[in-house]
Order: sequence, then structure tokens, then C-alpha cells
Amino acid sequence: VQLVESGGGLVQAGGSLRLSCVWSGTSSMAMAWYRQAPGKQRELVAATTTGGGVTEYANAVRGRFTISRDNAKKTMYLQMNDLKSEDTAVYYCNGPWLPMSPGDYWGQGTQVTVSS
Repeated sequence: VQLVESGGGLVQAGGSLRLSCVWSGTSSMAMAWYRQAPGKQRELVAATTTGGGVTEYANAVRGRFTISRDNAKKTMYLQMNDLKSEDTAVYYCNGPWLPMSPGDYWGQGTQVTVSS
């Protein structure tokens, strides 16, 4: 299984970005976005079940970020709106995700930097 993220970059506070994660090597699986800021532990940002019908969000991003997926394109997305400086981190795609436990497969990460 391979996961490849894209879409990161530099954005001003209040701006938006959309991250994408393309997977290969499996038909579908529950997936998640994690992030890791400098000096901090990796944390769950959002997760979605295989069909996309159930989603979960960290309190810090609920209402600002939206996770979605297109299984036909084997792509998962993270729409990030109203970005804050504290959202600055490397964002990782992960699967197969289980509640309270990340999966074995990780992407290489994409840097998101929010300037204030």
C-alpha cells in the first residue's frame, strides 16, 4: 500500500488549503489525516470510514476542516478553512485507520505553514 499526499504550502492566517492523498495497492480502507508540529507528538486531525459515511474530527479543527474521499479516484481530501498559525505542521495520510489507533501505512507528509 502506498499513500501520497499533496497540496500543502504557505498560506496566510484565515486562508484555505486542500490536501489530497492518493492511495494504491488496496481497493479501499478507513483513512485518516494526522499532523505533527515541531516539538510535538503526531496527532489525529480527522478520519473517515471506508465508505465515507462516518467522520471524526479533533476538537481543534472541528467546524473548520472537512475530510472527504472519492473511492473511485482512490483519493482522500482535507479541506482546511480559516487556517490558524497553530495549524502549522506536517500533515500525513494514514490507513487503515481504527479508532484510537493509526494504521500501518503512512504517506511521506506535506508541509502546511500558516503565517500570522
